[in-house]
Amino acid sequence: MTLDLPTRIDIREVGMRDGLQLEAPVPLAGKLAMLEAIAATGVRRVEVTSFVSPKAVPALADADQVAAELHRWPGLHFSALVANTRGAVRAIDAGVPNLEYVVSAADSHSRANAGRTSADAAAAIGEIADLAHGAGGSLEVIVATAWDCPFDGPTDPALTLDVVRAAVAGGADQLCLGDTIGTVTPVRTVALLDAVRDVAPGLPVGVHFHDTRGTGQANALAAILNGVTSLDASVGGLGGCPFAPGASGNIATEELVYWTEDAGIDSNLSLAAVVEAARVTEQAVGHPLPSSLYRAGGRAVPLGPYGR
Repeated sequence: MTLDLPTRIDIREVGMRDGLQLEAPVPLAGKLAMLEAIAATGVRRVEVTSFVSPKAVPALADADQVAAELHRWPGLHFSALVANTRGAVRAIDAGVPNLEYVVSAADSHSRANAGRTSADAAAAIGEIADLAHGAGGSLEVIVATAWDCPFDGPTDPALTLDVVRAAVAGGADQLCLGDTIGTVTPVRTVALLDAVRDVAPGLPVGVHFHDTRGTGQANALAAILNGVTSLDASVGGLGGCPFAPGASGNIATEELVYWTEDAGIDSNLSLAAVVEAARVTEQAVGHPLPSSLYRAGGRAVPLGPYGR
């Protein structure tokens, strides 16, 4: 059997935001060291922070300070996550007009994450899109709990498609489907992607998988085979959702690069450089990272310190 694989994919590094949001606050110097190492990997897009309540996510309370340093890397496309219009204004004022607005498809997670229903959150898409576009930026709507919710169980696909329709109507530039608690498997991954394309033909769709239950990279392959070329990953597999119990572990950037490179898919990332970025990240957070490849090494990549 011959697999119909793309020649290239576009990986967004989310370690600076999703990777750090569950951690004890990392000093600004540590974050900038991480960002320097991440920039050296060849990645094109970086989710660099979030402009949300410091009380809710204290690890990212320094979003403005991080944003003030981004001029050091003029070639990178930086984006920031926001949860409401206040966050969008803060991000734009800080010089980050490329916004990611999260809308949970499941009501219980939306209330825990954003303090309002999914419908109320979706109703703000148009206003946030206007803010982003007015500042010369873009808006990506990230659909959290697109497949499953830690409180409500499996998400009815109709609820996810309601958010997608709101994103289209509100003028979003891109969508991203989030497997918030790491429960989806490849068959359901493909089924939802097909349904989303029927509702939003022509709108780019990315994916954000967690590897909580060991299915993340399999889902990435399923999505790629289904035509997705925009994928999120976190250096070292760091991260998770603070508002979803047990939702630990993004797919690891180095593992995604490892197998896609072996399949002849170009991500523009250097595997050795990503492993080095994981080492810098490990120093910044002060504990071992979950990535299997970082611990074991690749065929031609030195082992990480916890794999020796």
